[in-house]
Amino acid sequence: MRHGKKNNHLSRTHSHREAMLQNMASSLILHKRIETTLAKAKELRKFVEPILTRAKDDTYNNRRMVFRSLNDKETMKELFGTVADKIASRPGGYTRIIKLGNRLGDNAETCLIELVDFNELLLAAAADKATATTKTRRSRRGTGARSATDATPVDTAETVELPSAEVVEDEAPVETVSAAADDLTIIEGIGPKIAELLNNAGITTFAQLADAEDAVVQQVLVDAGSSFNTHDATTWNEQAALARDGKSDELKALQDRLKGGKE
Repeated sequence: MRHGKKNNHLSRTHSHREAMLQNMASSLILHKRIETTLAKAKELRKFVEPILTRAKDDTYNNRRMVFRSLNDKETMKELFGTVADKIASRPGGYTRIIKLGNRLGDNAETCLIELVDFNELLLAAAADKATATTKTRRSRRGTGARSATDATPVDTAETVELPSAEVVEDEAPVETVSAAADDLTIIEGIGPKIAELLNNAGITTFAQLADAEDAVVQQVLVDAGSSFNTHDATTWNEQAALARDGKSDELKALQDRLKGGKE
């Protein structure tokens, strides 16, 4: 009986399992992301996160304990140098698991496990979102403040109209930035998992996909792993442009041609 034993043995002996987790932890620290099965990634997360917490406090004892777990000098340099500086202000949750679907052959669930603070695309998207929210709030406050001041002792109508015109010009781009995300799955060749990858990369609307270069979109698929490398993204921006402009008939005709006339 295995009552209360939550660790997954991964069908390996204790020594084999420990050596495998050491190897995977070193690869994750050195390369910042690795592709593996979901079961291994969940066990790796439990193995590597306490090590990352120790690395934030650079003491002799912590280095000794971490080296006993990793047993690799190059990994130790990277961990107590670059990685420790990046995660210094994070209280926990240093890793992220992104599911990639089942692989051919044994049908095992695959995923990416990565260090959260080293995904530049997601960090840039989060910063843009925070900036957009801040701009929206400021412009609304500015409108209220100006309208309140303009209601009191103003002599000419010209002075009243100028601030409100400036506010309208400031708010117009903000509304486009904070627009709701489009359903990218209506584009032929994009499924729910690819749509999630594009959203994580900051491409959430038809307009952004239409303006994105093929090389950028293809790089997102390459970074996601070998199971997405075979997808052809050359027509996605053309389809997204038609969807953005509301040309549903032309979009359907183009998709019919891409599918060879089959429904």
